[in-house]
Amino acid sequence: MPDRRLFPPRTMMPGQDEALTEAMAPLPAWEETTRDVRVLVRVFWLEDQSEPDDDVYCWAYRIRIENHSTTRIKLLERHWEIISATGATEYVNGPGVVGEQPVLEPASGFEYTSGASLKTSCGIMRGTYTVIADPAGEMFEVRIPAFSLDSPYHLSVIH
Repeated sequence: MPDRRLFPPRTMMPGQDEALTEAMAPLPAWEETTRDVRVLVRVFWLEDQSEPDDDVYCWAYRIRIENHSTTRIKLLERHWEIISATGATEYVNGPGVVGEQPVLEPASGFEYTSGASLKTSCGIMRGTYTVIADPAGEMFEVRIPAFSLDSPYHLSVIH
């Protein structure tokens, strides 16, 4: 019997996320699969939150995590590497994503939206999620594909 403290019942995403998912569907996507867990990333430029004259460039990204395995998994931690156009690297680590540690049943998914800002007009993000599989309790890393952060203030898309 699974430990319910570790794997509480999964709550559904709010209905308003469907409109955002639909709006982002035509955007380019990056994806990677690790041990039957697929991570799909779409990025969009946030003109209204960016201040290029002050070296503030902002993006939002939408991530979908899909569990194609036969085992329930729980996302415990995130680990990001954010690299600016100058090569400056920031590491971000923390529990879960957007305040949650989602549980993904087999053949289910979880989506969330978050953001990043840089002092340069472009960059790259990549990372991993630490997950735990139920019922074995095995922890493993799921790769988040490298994806580019491009803005209209960069002369060409290089990523």
